[in-house]
Order: sequence, then structure tokens, then C-alpha cells
Amino acid sequence: MKKRTIEFKEAKQPAREAVTKFGGQPVWLTEPQWPLSAETGKPMRFICQIVLSEDLFGPVSPKMAYIFMTDGQDYVDGTWEPDGGENAVILQPGTTSASVEPLAEGPTLYRMVKKMFKKRLVPEPCEFVVHGPVSDDPTFAPESERSEWSEEKWEKYANILDGNKIGGTPIFMQGDDFPGPGSWKLLLQLDSTQVPFFVNFGDAGIAYAFLSEDGATGKFLWQCA
Repeated sequence: MKKRTIEFKEAKQPAREAVTKFGGQPVWLTEPQWPLSAETGKPMRFICQIVLSEDLFGPVSPKMAYIFMTDGQDYVDGTWEPDGGENAVILQPGTTSASVEPLAEGPTLYRMVKKMFKKRLVPEPCEFVVHGPVSDDPTFAPESERSEWSEEKWEKYANILDGNKIGGTPIFMQGDDFPGPGSWKLLLQLDSTQVPFFVNFGDAGIAYAFLSEDGATGKFLWQCA
């Protein structure tokens, strides 16, 4: 499975082209489709947009995936669930079952920084473009198969699959957790302990976004320790 290892590079100015990036504002390919929280009705926070290149995902119809998750001052449960209404993967061109509004801009990623005359760290919007080499991941081995492996074989497998990447093979923190029946391609694996911004995936959690085999549907979930 082809993957691109993610290397974050801070954008010197807002990226307004259809490139893979984290934070900033989405560059919509068609009309804006900003997803709303099922509980609060407020816009979710934009995490990233990912170019669906054929070398990583094959010949799928959508060209861009936009990933969002509910994250505000008030705690909202269920952001970890693929069908909980508190996260969304919007594919363009394409359709979505999520509740959306035609907002061109909305909440985005931030990092906590120290500011003059402020006693506490304050949030600062941020934006990163992505670089990194393309390489191969091994084929996914289900939990039932891995349970028979030696510790050495498991560690070698896990070390290859760890880290932030686009495409490739997932390494789950807990049990195997694909977002539904059928075949799913890993779209994104994002480790909250290895990013230059704040994301709330629980206790040192990892998020996983997936693309259905036909490219028509995207799903998002996270696991934590």
C-alpha cells in the first residue's frame, strides 16, 4: 500500500491552491460545504484537506477530501465515532449526508502560544503544507492474525506503520476499527502527539480517516489510550 509520510512545513502565507494542507481555510473545489455539529448546530473545526492523487488512492472520482471535527469551548461527546454526527469527511466533487452550510470560512486549527502581557497560553490559528516521501506499507494484518505473531514480528510491523501519513495501512491503538462493512482505504493517520498544532483525540489519541473502495464515501474516527 502506497503512503506519503507527513512532514509539516508552516505556510508563510495562506495556501489558496488545491493542495494538501492542515489548518488555514479550505480551498473548495466546488461550492462550500461546511459541516455542522449534530449537537450544537455550530460549524465543525477544519482539520485538513487532502488531494486524492491516483498514485495513492487509485482512480477515484473525488479529487479532494476535507476533514472536520467538532471542537469548541463546550464539550461535545462522540467526536470519535464515524457516524456520530460530530466529524465529517467531505469529498469534492461528490455528495454528503452530513448537515452542511455554504460557509467559505470557519473554525480552523490552532496552536497554543505565549503572548506578551498574557499569563496563560492563548490560541493562535496556524496552517501547514505537507511534504514527505512516498513509500510502501505492508498489507493490513487483522487482529486475529497478529495475535499469533512473535513479539519481534509485531514490533517490526508496528514500527513501519506508526506515524502521520496519507494513505498506506493503519495501525490501530486499540482493536481493529474500520468504519463499516466492505473495503476501506486509509486516507489519513494522524497522531495527536506528533503534530505542531492542537487536536483533541482524547488521551494521546490517533485519528484515522478512510475512503470507501469506490471513492464515494469518507469516514473519520479516533482511538486513544
